[in-house]
Amino acid sequence: MQQQEIHDFLNRYFQANSCPPTEMTSSHMTIQLSEELDKELMNRPFYWHYLEKTGGVPNPMKLTLVTNPQQAPAEIKGETIHFGSPRLHQIFASAKKLGSYIRLYESRQGQSGVQVPLLPWLCLNMKVSYQCDRKRDVYESIGLQLINGKMVTSFHERLLQLPLTPRIPDYAFTLSPLIMPRSGFMRIEKMMRTQIGNEDHSWAENARQRWKKDQDLLDHFYKGAEEISESYEVEKQALKEQFEPKIHVSIINGGLFYLTEQAI
Repeated sequence: MQQQEIHDFLNRYFQANSCPPTEMTSSHMTIQLSEELDKELMNRPFYWHYLEKTGGVPNPMKLTLVTNPQQAPAEIKGETIHFGSPRLHQIFASAKKLGSYIRLYESRQGQSGVQVPLLPWLCLNMKVSYQCDRKRDVYESIGLQLINGKMVTSFHERLLQLPLTPRIPDYAFTLSPLIMPRSGFMRIEKMMRTQIGNEDHSWAENARQRWKKDQDLLDHFYKGAEEISESYEVEKQALKEQFEPKIHVSIINGGLFYLTEQAI
């Protein structure tokens, strides 16, 4: 990850969390943190606990991050941030937590006075990991319309083509879902199980064959032993953990998106 990419990511992170930088150049940025981000990033639990007990006035901190120390003015005092720095990893973790769920609206507007209906879609972005002694990750994005049950793959890529906003646009209104998000989640889960079940799983059979070969070698090595040693059981378990085929599905993030009928 290049320094310019880090700079752009930090700017997007603070903008998305309603803390736009109060000062920004190509080499650094200064952010007046909100109360929420101060609690998230600055590790001051005793300060905030004291304020809550005494009813004091909050005073969130300012944070200056230097992304290009070679070009930053000498008088700028701040944290130098680069890929691998603890602060950047902290912000990565925060972005993952705060961005785990989102609600956005398509911002296309109709003619003045003409109301545009927006249909609710549930989106889940997932990682499917196929694991044995080798590993392959596949990313899936599934969208489910919560009125007619239509399901769409590569939904995230489609969303990237749409103008979206966190507020309902003028002359637009949302339709109430007929399918509740919890039920929608279960529908997507069932679809993923069916899709994975219909795939070619020769990779798993090949892994079991490699597992058997190594197990046969292990058994041959311990052949003739008077009793099964503890080391044999440890090595046998290690082979199982290495070769046993597993499929793990994890949800990266998701959200509700209110879109026009023509959008998808």
